[in-house]
Amino acid sequence: MSFEPPSGLSRRAVLAATAIVPLAGQEARASAAAPESARSHYDRAARLAGDDPILRNIVRALSPGAVPPSPDPVEPLRIFDDVAVVTTGFVSVTAILTSEGVILIDALGSPEEAEKVLVPGLRAVGVDPAEIRYVVAAHGHDDHFGGARHLAERYGARVMMNRADWKIAAASSPAHGSYLDISDGQRLTLGGTTVVFHRTPGHTPGTVSAIFPVRWRGRRHTAMLWGGTNPPADTTGKRALLSSVRRFASHMRRAGVDVELNNHGACDQGLVRMERLRAGSAGPENPFVIGRSRAQRFMDVMEEMLRGRIATDRETGRA
Repeated sequence: MSFEPPSGLSRRAVLAATAIVPLAGQEARASAAAPESARSHYDRAARLAGDDPILRNIVRALSPGAVPPSPDPVEPLRIFDDVAVVTTGFVSVTAILTSEGVILIDALGSPEEAEKVLVPGLRAVGVDPAEIRYVVAAHGHDDHFGGARHLAERYGARVMMNRADWKIAAASSPAHGSYLDISDGQRLTLGGTTVVFHRTPGHTPGTVSAIFPVRWRGRRHTAMLWGGTNPPADTTGKRALLSSVRRFASHMRRAGVDVELNNHGACDQGLVRMERLRAGSAGPENPFVIGRSRAQRFMDVMEEMLRGRIATDRETGRA
């Protein structure tokens, strides 16, 4: 098929013009593929958060240079019919209560904290520590794992952690003994309650996050507990954490998660929500029930903040 130039244009001029078109398209594609700035990701996270205090808190927690806060502790509380929280302010333990015993997620930072804070805290909300059957370390940092051995020895609890964090735990507790390994997607059932653990590496190599059923005034909801929030210093670790956020958000969507929990309650207004619930200022609603779409938006905010942190590393030459 022949091509004839429009009237008044030479064939050479037309060929020259058409040669420019593919180049322009290539430039546009290259521009579209160029990585976005850190600021664009942080701004997008802020827009997603809007005026939502929980989402704004996670923006602050994941901002460059943020230091994990150490607020004063609040009194232990049953935040659901079958879930209690005991906290030092900096870190919290979540107790899942079943008809056949208790599953603890995390164990505070030392045998002393376990004995002097966790044990009386459980008793204060009507939970017998002797009913602890499992202690799950969300990751191997000592503020989550330090009291595990004490609880195992005193109450016969079985301790669980992902294998990738055993070395981290051993560094702070050399005589840590042997524990049950948590595999990705592992299900733990006790008294008719099933907790599903997903590997969410990034904060540490073996961080796990949980999805499990809860009840509030007899009504069933589905909770997630994020196992490790603060990004590591290295870009590779941040990329791993970003992948974990995206993957776990998908698990949340399929499970219908409408409750957001965190083992550092200052990161997501968890401590504030405990006090609102205790005071009754939330009315008949439970402030930990945030709904499915808001739970997904929480993860979207985390994703944008991590993308921003990775971009910051690139822009500052750290990547």
